[in-house]
Amino acid sequence: MQVGRYTRPMPMPADFPNAGPEPLADPLAWIDAHAAGLRDTLIALSNQNSGSFHPAGVEATGERLLALLAPLGSSVERIALPAYASTGDRGERSQRPIGQALRLRKRPEAPLQVFLGGHLDTVFGPSHPFQSAHWIDDDHLNGPGVADLKGGLLVMALVLGALERSPHRERIGWEVLMNPDEEIGSTGSAPLLAEAAQRNHFGLIFEPAYADGGLASARKGSGNFDLVIEGRAAHAGRNPEDGRNAIALAAELALALHRLNGQRDGVTINLGYTHGGGALNIVPDRAVLKFNVRTAVPDDQCWLEEQLDLLLTRATERDGFRVERHGGFTRPPKIVSAGTARLQALLTDCGRAQGLALQFRPTGGCCDGNNLAAAGLANVDNLGVVGGDIHSDREWMRWSSLAERARLSARLLLDLADGSRSWS
Repeated sequence: MQVGRYTRPMPMPADFPNAGPEPLADPLAWIDAHAAGLRDTLIALSNQNSGSFHPAGVEATGERLLALLAPLGSSVERIALPAYASTGDRGERSQRPIGQALRLRKRPEAPLQVFLGGHLDTVFGPSHPFQSAHWIDDDHLNGPGVADLKGGLLVMALVLGALERSPHRERIGWEVLMNPDEEIGSTGSAPLLAEAAQRNHFGLIFEPAYADGGLASARKGSGNFDLVIEGRAAHAGRNPEDGRNAIALAAELALALHRLNGQRDGVTINLGYTHGGGALNIVPDRAVLKFNVRTAVPDDQCWLEEQLDLLLTRATERDGFRVERHGGFTRPPKIVSAGTARLQALLTDCGRAQGLALQFRPTGGCCDGNNLAAAGLANVDNLGVVGGDIHSDREWMRWSSLAERARLSARLLLDLADGSRSWS
């Protein structure tokens, strides 16, 4: 993994004024005053394509965020990540480049260390028709990434801007990671998340809140698997008995995997992609089957691995067949630890102080909060804007939630900095 420290001065955009050396009596009021100035910034971020496999777009998004955060005076590292390995339609393995991760740190010597995270990538590649943002009404914006997660990155920027205006800011050090591959499982940035978990006391992740303003508590784990089934080609009319039909075996495996649904509470298998065959007078010699698994508790992973091993062993015992497996589990389940429960309680109190009745509930979705929790770091991971219909061209955010959610996380940090709340 290559690490490069950013040393050139970064330009300061007009929509996010310099923090300056003077603390403010009410940093939360600063959030309200300056959130409105980020409207054009969010539109520009949304209109900049940053699909996971569009490294130039991901890095352009990152540069805009670096410029936005430049007045805070942190150290900045650009970190090149390994290419993403994928399986093609003929079972061939290839490497796809991804963008750089960005890591910022300030006051690593402070007694309380906080991790803040958000991803730069979206699920919408450069060829997707959904490429630009527009206002639905005065308070709702539709656009790629406006909720997931470019709006959240602006929430994070406002939170840090408020903290750096506190007279007690020296008591809190912070680390920011903006990764380029969350939407494809964070396989490249997973080591960075694990490292951060070891040097911080808790984490704040700026994934979007639910459409009703709720937050995630426990999260399911996730794994992506690719099976390459190899058989034997033969003439479909003259000597089909000499062939070994890879599509037929793929279908059997798909049905067997599908039947695992309901056999263990909380475990689901989604058959997401198949490909195989060609000319109809040829017994197909190769097929590809891809599927996703969701797990509720850590032991579920062992159970699924055992079931998959059994199915593949039986399949490869057949004469003339071979099955190659790729992928695996990348997100462990996020179990609500005592530390995470404590953090949820603190945020609930902070929300109540500003008229928000926060509700936490479990979800089948997963994010980088899973990785952090598995590495032992207490975290809450839906602290971004309120939005909905993510991963679709209907994605939206509530604009007024930008300042609202920034005040929520900022109040927590400001209270911890001045001692009115404590973390132990």
